[in-house]
Amino acid sequence: MTEVSNKSAYVSMQGVGHRYDPRPGAPMAVQDIDLDIHRHEFVAVVGPSGCGKSTLLRMVSGLLIPSHGEVSVFNRRVTEPRDDVGIVFQKANLLPWLTVRKNVLFPLKHKYGHYTQEDEKRTDELLKMAGLTQFADKMPDELSGGMQQRVGIVRALLLNPDILLMDEPFSALDALTREQIGFDLLKIWEENPKTVLFITHSISEAVLLSDRILVMSKRPGTVLDLIEVDLPRPRTSKTINEPRFAELTDLIRGHIYEPNVPA
Repeated sequence: MTEVSNKSAYVSMQGVGHRYDPRPGAPMAVQDIDLDIHRHEFVAVVGPSGCGKSTLLRMVSGLLIPSHGEVSVFNRRVTEPRDDVGIVFQKANLLPWLTVRKNVLFPLKHKYGHYTQEDEKRTDELLKMAGLTQFADKMPDELSGGMQQRVGIVRALLLNPDILLMDEPFSALDALTREQIGFDLLKIWEENPKTVLFITHSISEAVLLSDRILVMSKRPGTVLDLIEVDLPRPRTSKTINEPRFAELTDLIRGHIYEPNVPA
């Protein structure tokens, strides 16, 4: 893996655009995206439905190659999926016939045909960090939706990726569970820092979790604003009641719902 200093971008998007239909004149899904994400930075992406948030994530992951511009990870152009980039999807997609522990270990088993005692130890450490030790031998259908998503996060962390991509991972959860797992994610991230790109429809969730927020326009998605979240860490339930939290959420709502109104 290429060594990168703390001041270098771990993820870089330069003039990135993509159209799914290759025919000339077909509409763009996203266009003119410039963004650098640095080591252990938590960056959220918000915007209206269909603006291309997940398209950005797929291009960073290597699952999709941009039509225009360049995406690079660790100063290398992304041309295919990488082992040092973990992905958490909208649903945990746990295998119903495997226990929680074996679900976490499954990617290793699938890729290498086996896993080691050290891998099992690492799995147990991550499950403990996520508050799931007592559920390690349970089956997925014995877990709540929030716990299943935590298992999905642990599974993505097992290979110790430098970069974690999260595509609306809490969208299927009810409001109370969604808020709680947001705090769970903060705890996991603080104990095991990663460089995170987090896609969400929730403005308050983005403000609570992030260092910076990329606000996208309606399709074709482009950058409306890149906002520094100047709220102190660690963040708690009290953070939500701070005046600055309300100011930031109002600023983002204005960008999304009234994009032509001066701030």
